[in-house]
Amino acid sequence: MRRFTSALFLLGLAVLVAAVYQQMNLAVTPLAGDAINTSAGQQVGAGNIVTAVVLAFRGFDTLLELTILFTAATAGGLVLGRPRADAPRDPDAGFILQAGADLFFPLLLVVGLYIILHGHLTPGGGFQGGVILAAAFFIPLLARPGTTLDHHAVSLIEGLAGAAFIFIGLLAMVGGEAFLTPMLDKGELGTLLSAGTLPLLYLAVGLKVGSELAGLLANLSAAEASD
Repeated sequence: MRRFTSALFLLGLAVLVAAVYQQMNLAVTPLAGDAINTSAGQQVGAGNIVTAVVLAFRGFDTLLELTILFTAATAGGLVLGRPRADAPRDPDAGFILQAGADLFFPLLLVVGLYIILHGHLTPGGGFQGGVILAAAFFIPLLARPGTTLDHHAVSLIEGLAGAAFIFIGLLAMVGGEAFLTPMLDKGELGTLLSAGTLPLLYLAVGLKVGSELAGLLANLSAAEASD
């Protein structure tokens, strides 16, 4: 059975390599890609073309991705449940790891916010920055197993961030545009204050992703400690 699956994997890999090689030899003009590269900067004002696609051209799909992440995090929290109050706690990780966690917390916080706020200019954005924010709040929990994350604050931030994303999209419809159409002044291309409402949308995405992942990781850590 193992040989059969290995041969099947190698066959699929060979077909993939052959298809990629054939595609590289074909003189196919990426019409959609050329159109986006040409018009994204003028229409949206985002220096990062990926941001223009994620938040402007297919923003509704991004909203569905956030919904899937929220559903997965909620299901994980329901399955894990709450740790028992009398559950034994692991000892502290020691002075060195605690000091390292305290040192990394502000650094990760700054890096995460930087990636979120500059997502319309450079590679990165709300999803990547949100993961870094989640790590910033989760690493101290590993260094101090007895501490817990404030799940009420996490839930509040998550709810407000998701509501802000939808609210910005609805404001565009009030103005007669499609849902999540970029608003405000596009500004000067390549500057921090540009791309209209896209930085605000990425900020909402980053806070929502960060709070959801931080809460889920905290539940996983607490559940493991209570076993």
